[in-house]
Amino acid sequence: MSSPAPEPYFTVVDVDTAQGGTVTRVEASGSTAGPWFADAQHMGPPSALLVRALERESGRDDVRLARMTVEVLGKVPVGALELRAHVARPGRTIELVSAELAAPDPASGKSRAVARAAGWFHGVVDTAGVGTVPGSAMPGLPGPEEGTRRDIPDGWLPGYLTSVDWRWIDGGLDKPGPGRAWGRVLTQVVAGEEPSPAQRLAALADSTNGVASRLDLRDWLFVNTDLTLHLHRAPRGEWTGLDADSVIGPEGTGTAYSVLHDEAGPVGRAAQALTVRPR
Repeated sequence: MSSPAPEPYFTVVDVDTAQGGTVTRVEASGSTAGPWFADAQHMGPPSALLVRALERESGRDDVRLARMTVEVLGKVPVGALELRAHVARPGRTIELVSAELAAPDPASGKSRAVARAAGWFHGVVDTAGVGTVPGSAMPGLPGPEEGTRRDIPDGWLPGYLTSVDWRWIDGGLDKPGPGRAWGRVLTQVVAGEEPSPAQRLAALADSTNGVASRLDLRDWLFVNTDLTLHLHRAPRGEWTGLDADSVIGPEGTGTAYSVLHDEAGPVGRAAQALTVRPR
């Protein structure tokens, strides 16, 4: 018997559309929870939600998301959240859209920003015949059918990690070093909606530091304070591949990075700044 599908990451409670932007209130499910604390989200689902906000606020089919950066401002709780989005820089062929995710602050009773995102959208132009500039080709990645399923490590909590069908080519969450893996989100980002390929990609791209862990997760924390995606084409389909590695500097800072794939080939790159410290 197959396991039931995980709960959708978010359910929309209400939407306010006002001059100058959109306010969306959502409720996060347990499927968003990270592997360490049941009341704190993995940043994959919020990143996907922020992409949704950027896409919907733009609302155009003549532009494509070219770059998105998520700034992680604090713990994103599992529960009620408020999302605000607006077009920060309108334009005929270049557009910048911003979004902010906020959560109630138990201490003050007011809301506090927990993440911000900015997305550059570029106009669609036919450059299919230009070809790849010599020396700029990205390495390929064996397909998800060649990957291996692995259980999550002992002591890690279900939630986000079990909401994804992981297929490992090399490495593993409990194996320090570079890694190559595919992932497919098994649920909806927002209840009642089919997630866009860019939303699916963002949900997986935030796992770059986990796929590329250079240090033992049992002894070290290497938390990302951001996620930046550069996409040279629109992703397609359900699967996202990560060809990931990381570097740890001598003073508690590191960088995780990956080449992002769909089943047709590379689509772009992801990078994360890491703050590194012993547990």
